[in-house]
This record gives sequence, C-alpha cells and structure tokens, in this order.
Amino acid sequence: MSVILVDDKKVKPSKVVCVGRNYAEHVKELNNAMPDQMVVFNKPTTSITNKLHAYHQEPLHYEGEICFTIKNGDIDAVGFGLDLTKRELQSTLKAKQLPWERAKAFDGSAVLSKFVTLVNGNWQGISLELLINGVRVQSGGVMNMLYSPQDILNEVKSYTTLNNGDVLMTGTPSGVGVVHEGDIFTARIKQYDDVLIETQWIAQ
Repeated sequence: MSVILVDDKKVKPSKVVCVGRNYAEHVKELNNAMPDQMVVFNKPTTSITNKLHAYHQEPLHYEGEICFTIKNGDIDAVGFGLDLTKRELQSTLKAKQLPWERAKAFDGSAVLSKFVTLVNGNWQGISLELLINGVRVQSGGVMNMLYSPQDILNEVKSYTTLNNGDVLMTGTPSGVGVVHEGDIFTARIKQYDDVLIETQWIAQ
C-alpha cells in the first residue's frame, strides 16, 4: 500500500522511523535492559498497510503505538499504529546480537490508522487505548514515555532528514501479545478527554 491518509488526503511517506523500549513497563514486560540511549529502527514503506494479519511465517505479536507524521521538519498529525512483530525471530536475533529488521520490517508490519492534524503540532495530552474483543489490553500516553515526542524528533533529525509525510512510531506501553485470526482490534487516540481517532481492524 505504502500510502497513509492525513485528514483524508493521501500521503506517501519515504520511511517509518520507530522507537523501541520507550515505556518502562514494556521494557520490564519483555525482560529487556533499560536503554541508556534511544533505541531507533526503520520500517520501509512496503511495511505500511491498513490490514491486520495474524501470521507472516510465524505468529505475530501486536504493539499499539502513538504515531506522528512530519511536515516541514515538525510533528504535524497523529494516528494509531500497530507495530507487528515476529517475537520468536526477534528473540533469536537479539540473542545473537543481530539487527531486528527481519522481525520488524516485513511487508504489512506497520498497520496504520488515518491521521488527523494537530493544532500547531501540539502533542501534549495525547494517549492511546487498545481493546481486543472489547477488553482493554493497552493504554498509555506521552506522559508515560521515557523519551517525549519532541525528544524523538530531535534525536532522529540529528542523524537523518525527515521528509514531509514520514511517520514516527513512538513505542508501545505494556500489554503486548499475540494476534489471533478473527480478533477485533479497536484502537483510539485521545487528546486529554477528546477522542481524535477511533478505528477497528479484524485480524485475518
């Protein structure tokens, strides 16, 4: 697909930049070491999709994330993303101290909602909520992040150019797990008490 919707207009990102280990509870959940610097990796545009799959060579795990698009070098719009992960493969690669891309950057691994523009790029008060089959499994927000959206933007811009439409995935709170075929995922992005986005996927 390689295209996202920002205020219902089609936009083609040049890359998806992801942050790992950005919520302390999720770091503990996976028994990872607390990072002493930001963990960053990329997904190619071929990873972008609006379909949720439960399987790609092995069972997939979901990680719900607050996502932002970039415009003129700054945060512009917000959306909800699922960073799909081959957890078994990732664990094998990490044990061998190898890069994670095979486990994170495969086709269809960035499931993205539509995006809505933030007034003046203001990300304060943004949070996410993910329900599976009506049960809340993940919640968290910018107030829980180890690195704020502005920290992420500054860090990424220190080493690479962010083009208009590029997507930042800001990490996942605790509550990750396996995607099962037929699961109904309901995802929300809120700013304080206002629901900005609500979207639903049925796992295939």
